[in-house]
Amino acid sequence: MKRSIAIGVDVGGSHICSAAVDLNTLQIIPQTYYSTKLDNSAPKEVLMQQWSNTIAQSIEAIQNEVEEEINIGFAMPGPFIYHKGIAMFERNEKYEQLYEVSIPEELNQSLQYTHCRYRFINDAMAFGIGVAGLEYAAEGKKVLAITLGTGFGSAFLTNAIPRLCSDNAYEGPFLWDKPYKNGIADEYFSTRWFVKRYQELSGELVKGVKEIADLKNPISQSLFEEFGQNLSDFLTPYLKNFMPDALILGGNISKASHLFLPKFGAQLQQAGISTKVVISESMEEAALVGAARLFAPQLWVQIEKDLPQLI
Repeated sequence: MKRSIAIGVDVGGSHICSAAVDLNTLQIIPQTYYSTKLDNSAPKEVLMQQWSNTIAQSIEAIQNEVEEEINIGFAMPGPFIYHKGIAMFERNEKYEQLYEVSIPEELNQSLQYTHCRYRFINDAMAFGIGVAGLEYAAEGKKVLAITLGTGFGSAFLTNAIPRLCSDNAYEGPFLWDKPYKNGIADEYFSTRWFVKRYQELSGELVKGVKEIADLKNPISQSLFEEFGQNLSDFLTPYLKNFMPDALILGGNISKASHLFLPKFGAQLQQAGISTKVVISESMEEAALVGAARLFAPQLWVQIEKDLPQLI
């Protein structure tokens, strides 16, 4: 009996990776993972060929188990018209050559496989679907998954199903655009906040969060404490309203969680919040699993009707 398999694809700011996923076990099939570094300012034709080459390698690795129709799910950053597969990247310094491009149409021209089905979901939601499906899929379980990196991503999930829309402002679907201090959350919980804030305090320009963490000086230490304070202040009303069983953190900034988690956790405890905080060690793997799970019937039937509202 052949396994139920889908290809999961994760499109990042500087790379694309793909892998075949067993939808019954939610495990990546060995020797099917491939990754390619990208120049996100490259022409459309170059990008599409690189995407196709990467995906094709994962398909070829399981060609003995490939059905007539190949299912390919994408974890895709926004802005993106997810139910149609159309990129809307504009004025955001990434993949601008793909503006208003239909990804399915382009891939159908460059992939050698003629019978492919494509489905798309926001990359932070794919991460949430992946980690929630692996650990918190039991009935009634609720998860708030956030990604801390180039941008601030989020997903509210119940039974490993993401909320794609909500009338309740405290239950998603996104947090990046919510007001915070003198701007929006994305300006405070992303790499550029660390770079900007460190320059304000020290007068020095650094490249990113890892460099700040490695400095281990009083300014960098105070910066991570400030970040932990800000993150707890911002998330507290959402956690009190949604009451998730777990708050799962992913993304490159979460790799420095030991520097901001003590302050963050203490502030949540002081606010009376006992939600379990989990640092994911497999954001990319979780995103691939989450993207592939778009072809799990029990998941798709619950999100398909709301997908047109997601962009």
